[in-house]
Amino acid sequence: MESEATFVAPEGVYTVIEEHKPSVLQTHAAATSPLSFPTRVSVITVRYPVKDKGGGAQSLAQLLGGNNHSKKDKEKFKEREKEREDGNSLSSSDTPPDEQLDDFTAPASPTVHHTHSVAPTNTIFSHHAQHSASAGKNKKPSTPVKWSKPKSNMKTTNSTFITRTQHAEGFPRSLKDRDVDVTFFFYNQVKTVLWVEAGAKAREPLSRTTFSAYPTCHSINQFTASPEHLDIIIGFHTGDLIWLDPISSRYHRLNKGGCVTSSACTAVRWVPASASLFLVSHADGTIVVYDRDREDGTFGPREPIGTGGIGGDDWDPTDSIFVTMPPWHPAARHGDMDVSDKSEKFIKNPVSHWRVAPRGKAVVDFVFSPDVKYVGAISEDGCLRVIDALAEQLVDCYSSYFGAFTCIAWSPDGRFILTGGQDDLLTIFSPWEQRVVARCQGHSSFVSCVAFDETRCDGRTYRFGSVGEDNKLILWDFSSGALHRPKNHSHSHGHRQSLMGTYSSTSLALRGRSGVSPMSSFALYLPPHLPPSLSPPPPPDLFDDTNTDKPHEEGELGLAHSPRYHPAPSRNEIAVVQPVLVKNLHSTSPSSLITSTNTSAVGASTTTSSSSSASTQDPLPTAIAFLPKHLLTSTKNGLVKLWVRPLALKAGATSRAGR
Repeated sequence: MESEATFVAPEGVYTVIEEHKPSVLQTHAAATSPLSFPTRVSVITVRYPVKDKGGGAQSLAQLLGGNNHSKKDKEKFKEREKEREDGNSLSSSDTPPDEQLDDFTAPASPTVHHTHSVAPTNTIFSHHAQHSASAGKNKKPSTPVKWSKPKSNMKTTNSTFITRTQHAEGFPRSLKDRDVDVTFFFYNQVKTVLWVEAGAKAREPLSRTTFSAYPTCHSINQFTASPEHLDIIIGFHTGDLIWLDPISSRYHRLNKGGCVTSSACTAVRWVPASASLFLVSHADGTIVVYDRDREDGTFGPREPIGTGGIGGDDWDPTDSIFVTMPPWHPAARHGDMDVSDKSEKFIKNPVSHWRVAPRGKAVVDFVFSPDVKYVGAISEDGCLRVIDALAEQLVDCYSSYFGAFTCIAWSPDGRFILTGGQDDLLTIFSPWEQRVVARCQGHSSFVSCVAFDETRCDGRTYRFGSVGEDNKLILWDFSSGALHRPKNHSHSHGHRQSLMGTYSSTSLALRGRSGVSPMSSFALYLPPHLPPSLSPPPPPDLFDDTNTDKPHEEGELGLAHSPRYHPAPSRNEIAVVQPVLVKNLHSTSPSSLITSTNTSAVGASTTTSSSSSASTQDPLPTAIAFLPKHLLTSTKNGLVKLWVRPLALKAGATSRAGR
């Protein structure tokens, strides 16, 4: 039963039911493009109202007197609304959506335990939260939510940044025919961003938007999404940002011409439960906080000199992040927290500027914790940093076993952080316990993307998936209670050839340099071990001083040690998780890879590629996502596949049986 279009997992059979292949023009553009950025995928599920298909006829419930109960419920609801308007306090469930948890006002949670970070009382986030709360007191709960929209119309714009826009036939009238839940996904190909409805099996995407720059990342605001409105932020290799609403075909440009930073965008994320704030990571090692409703301001971030030097204090990237406050930051105005309506006109972007990694070491990706209080960021210096976003302070810094981290995900319950890296491993961190819990061994090359399957995570067991540059899709089941002490297997885990000499166009890490050993080419900025006086005590009888399979040599760079820094433990100290399923997404032979790429692009007969090396890299998988009814995978050149999930098949069979 196993084939390129199916695979069998413990829960059932996954089958490809839909493919979206790059067009001939896109394939040609990718082959001739001087730059190459892998395809990223953003997913959103929108709930459409259920249409009344019965017309004006009375339902059976109404004929039996059910309408009387609904009238009583409406009267009770009106009474409660009147009580609230008379001055009673609002609960979180009664607060309008635009006032709930806005801009980092998440409740406290034990996601990360630490005693060395104290939240300052005067940050841009606390100011924004207080101002939103004070403004919300004057609003009635019954006030309808009206999200702001981008200013410019894509159809009438004369901007050269957006070069072309195409819509499917009948758009947007066709969207009004949808009902219940509809899943959309956006993905980039060369200079184009495409909008597709999952499971629709349409020949053409809903829209194609082509830009003059290369899109590198994008994110959809889950908080403001509705059938009439979608907010998308797109980052580009020039540092520019586009706030786009594809339904109304309107947009707004931020960081225009790199006025805030000209470094390429590597990842972008909306702040969960916020209508306007979003974070963008850049290739220069920074994360910048933006507000979609603000205009760009004149801003020049302060930079530490080398690894330190401002005011005589050395900046240690493993001990803190370097925050630059713009002139409109409340702390920069001598602690004045009262912002008048007149001064608000001069509040511009950025909201804040964080230097996370040393200059030249890109922040590869970042993700929010489920409670929205913390940010987990990975960078080319081989470190995972947990940042307190409320306090704008570093909480902990974890070193990779080998090389740089390449992808990251946070478990739905906030207990674990999952990373993939150039060491061909998936690493599970516990921010609660400030340690590495387990490593997952199964890939034979760099890991490209990791994701949790929320439908199969219950707090005891966790299902997650990964794809790598070895063409493998791997499913994993993890249970912290089932972990055991690993055996001493250092002899079987020497550095593999894929770590020594395999380089891929999808890797963000620096390539090997001539005259430098493979190890030093990947260990870009890996701090040494902590001395025994600062290092947390290892678990009893697990630490082996005689082990030769240590991740890095002590004193390798001679930097000062930080109490927040946690070195990578050696392999025989950490439990190893084995995969439950390994699926080769494409044929591994170079000739078949060329055939597969060209056939999918042309859609007819196989042609000869002018560059065999470029063709063999095209099918490399770069993204994986678990949707309500599908498993989504995509490749570097934009071949997107939807695999129907066994759970969706069972649910469909049950509903049909119920009828």
